[in-house]
Amino acid sequence: MQRPLLVSVFIVASCGLAYELIAAAMASYLLGDSVTQFSTVIGAYLFAMGIGSWLSKHVGGNLLVRFIQIELLVGLAGGISAGLLFLLFTLHAGPFRFMLYGLVLLIGILVGLEIPLIMRILKREVAFKDLVAQVLSFDYIGALAVSVLFPLLLAPHLGLVRSALLFGLLNALVAAWALWLFRAQLGTLPALRAQCAAVIGALAVAFGFAGTFVSLAEANLYNEDIIHAESSPYQRIVVTRWRDETRLYLNHNLQFSSRDEYRYHEALVHPGLAALPGARKVLVLGGGDGMALREILKYPQVESITLVDLDPRMTELFSQSTLLRELNANALASPKLKIINADALQWLEASPEMFDFVVADFPDPSNHSLGKLYSTAFYRLLKQHVADTGRVVVQATSPLHARESFWTVVATLEAAGWQTAPYHALVPSFGEWGFILAGRREYRPPQTIPVATRFITPDALPALFHFPADMARVATEPNRLDNQNLVRIFEREWGRVQAQ
Repeated sequence: MQRPLLVSVFIVASCGLAYELIAAAMASYLLGDSVTQFSTVIGAYLFAMGIGSWLSKHVGGNLLVRFIQIELLVGLAGGISAGLLFLLFTLHAGPFRFMLYGLVLLIGILVGLEIPLIMRILKREVAFKDLVAQVLSFDYIGALAVSVLFPLLLAPHLGLVRSALLFGLLNALVAAWALWLFRAQLGTLPALRAQCAAVIGALAVAFGFAGTFVSLAEANLYNEDIIHAESSPYQRIVVTRWRDETRLYLNHNLQFSSRDEYRYHEALVHPGLAALPGARKVLVLGGGDGMALREILKYPQVESITLVDLDPRMTELFSQSTLLRELNANALASPKLKIINADALQWLEASPEMFDFVVADFPDPSNHSLGKLYSTAFYRLLKQHVADTGRVVVQATSPLHARESFWTVVATLEAAGWQTAPYHALVPSFGEWGFILAGRREYRPPQTIPVATRFITPDALPALFHFPADMARVATEPNRLDNQNLVRIFEREWGRVQAQ
C-alpha cells in the first residue's frame, strides 16, 4: 500500500497548491494589486497549514477513515471556493475579503492535516528517514506540477471556477481510491461510501454546470446582456450590450462604452498627432480594441502603424466580431497596420525601430505588472524609440478621482527626461479623465484639427490643458520599477471612490 499512498501525496500536494493559487488569482482579478493579494493569501494559507499540521496530533481513531473524511472536506471546500467567492463578489463586494480569508484559513487547515496523517499511516511500513524523504519528495513534485499547469493550461482554458472544481474532484477521488484500496481493513462502512459518492456527484454536477453558473453570476454583476465572455491567459474579457450601447470590461473593469468612447479616443490621439504634420510612423502600445487606431488612420500622411498588445484574444476579437469591427471602423484590417502580441516592455527592449508618435493606451496601474508600464525605467526605454521631433501620449487615469496618481505619472515622465503637457477631458462613462503629452521639446497646440472629429476642436483645446483647483498639481514622487508607489496610490484613491 506504500506506493498508492505516495501517489496520493502527489495528488493532494497538487490540489493544495492549486487552491492557494486560485484564491490568490481570484483576489487579484477582483481586488487588483496582485502583489498584495498573492502575498497575503499565500501567507495566510501557509499559516493555516501550520495550524492544521499542529492539530493533526490530536486526530485519533481509525486514521484511514479520518484521512478519507478530510480529503472529502478538502475537496468540497476547495472545489466550491472559487465559485462561492465569485458569486459573493457579484452579489455584494463588502464581505468578500472576510469570506476570502475565511476560506483560505479553512482550506489551509484541512490541507495541513493531510501530509501528517499520511506519514502516520505509513510509519509502520517505512523507516522514518525514507518516509520523510519520499513523502516530501512527492509533495514538492506535486506542487511543481500544478505551479506549471495552472498559468499555462488550467486558468486560461478552464477558468478559475472550473479549475477549483477539478481539483476538488481529484481530492474526492483520492478519498474514494483510498476507500477501495483499504476495503479489507475498513470493512463495509456504508456511511463513508455514501459520503464519497455524494461529494463526487455534487462536484461533478457543479463542474458540468460551471459555465452556466459563471454566466448567470456575471449577468448579475453587469446588469447588461453579455454578448461575449472568455478568459484569456491574461485577463477576463466581457463584452455587454444594452439597447444600442456596447461596453468592454477587462477583469470586471470598464474599458469603454460605445456611447462616449469617441471622446476618450479623440482626446487621446488628436491633440498630439494633429501637432505633428510630419508624422509617418506610429506606435500604439495597448489599445487592442482598435479604437485609437481608427482615429490615427484618419491622417493620410501616416504610412505605418505598429500595434503592440499583450493579449492576442483582444486583437482577434476586435478584428473578427462584426459589431466590434463597426465600432473601430475595421481598423485592425488596415494594410498600414502590423499587429504584434507581446509584452510592451520586452518588445521595446528588443526592437530597433523609431517612431514619430507613440500612443501608450494601457489599462490603469492597478497591479504591479501594469505599474511597470508607468515607471521611469519604461519611459526611459520608450524615449529610445521616439524621434527627436516626435511625441508620446499616455492615458493616466482621472485627475479628479485619482489626483495623486495622475500627477505621479506626470512626475515619472519628467524624471525620465521628458517635457510634459498634461491635459484632461470629460468622458461621461468615466468622469474627468487625464492624459499626458510628452516630448523632447515644448508642446505647442495645433492651430487646426485636419480630420473629422465629434469632440476635439481647435477652440476646445486650450481648456483641456487648464486644471481647476480640485485637479491642480500636487507634489508626488516618480514611480520607479523597484518600489512602484503608483500602484499603492492608485489602489488607495480608487478604493476610496468605490467605497463612497
